[in-house]
Amino acid sequence: MTLTLTLREAPAAPVRAEALAPDRLAGLGAAEIERLELWHGNRRAAVGDLFAVAGGVSDDVRVEGDLRRVSGLGTRMAGGRLTIAGDAGPHTGAEMAGGDIVVEGDAGDSAGVGMRGGRLVVRGSAGRRLGAAYPGERAGMSGGEILVHGDAGDEAGAGLRRGLIAVAGRTGDAAGLSALAGTIVAFGALGAHPGAGMRRARERSMVSAPPLFAEAAFCRCAISVLPGPCDHQRRARKSTWGSSRGRPRCHPRAR
Repeated sequence: MTLTLTLREAPAAPVRAEALAPDRLAGLGAAEIERLELWHGNRRAAVGDLFAVAGGVSDDVRVEGDLRRVSGLGTRMAGGRLTIAGDAGPHTGAEMAGGDIVVEGDAGDSAGVGMRGGRLVVRGSAGRRLGAAYPGERAGMSGGEILVHGDAGDEAGAGLRRGLIAVAGRTGDAAGLSALAGTIVAFGALGAHPGAGMRRARERSMVSAPPLFAEAAFCRCAISVLPGPCDHQRRARKSTWGSSRGRPRCHPRAR
């Protein structure tokens, strides 16, 4: 039976809801969940004061209401399923390691930041720094999958280390900024400077036919080349990739 938490009213101040993750709520009854505390602005508030709790003990959790000011839903979750019925606030699925999150509306900034595993599906659009690193840190998403049915804001996948980010709509500026590994697939338009500072990650634009790669895994020159390859890569394709002679001069093994 699904455990349902319904927001009683739009909060007057931001709510930090890191405690509301399926694997942490599994095994707790409704009364125990209602006694959990969240930060509401600069004070603590019981979950029961903010949400109506219904349903049985379950790791299948559904959260309903105007959640745009509720941050951190599903933070560090390692299992279970979380459905957000509507728009979600910032940091949804931050540092998640397993399980599934489905956002039926839009997701705020920094969704999936520092993600290590699991799957995050956004049926609307996502804000800035999707699957990126925390400010001041180099390493962003290191595992899992993020699938966005709408658009994604700037710096999606910044600091990407591993995993997959796929965006059906437009992807904003600087996608894959300073990424080291992993894959970003953009089915719609790309903003400016995709792959800036990228090293071994891969960005793929599905706009043109046939689709072309930025191929940052093989190039350390300026990565403003989506959806086509750089001059070094065009020349290298005329040779054989089986030897270092056939690789572009910016390929790490051609040095």
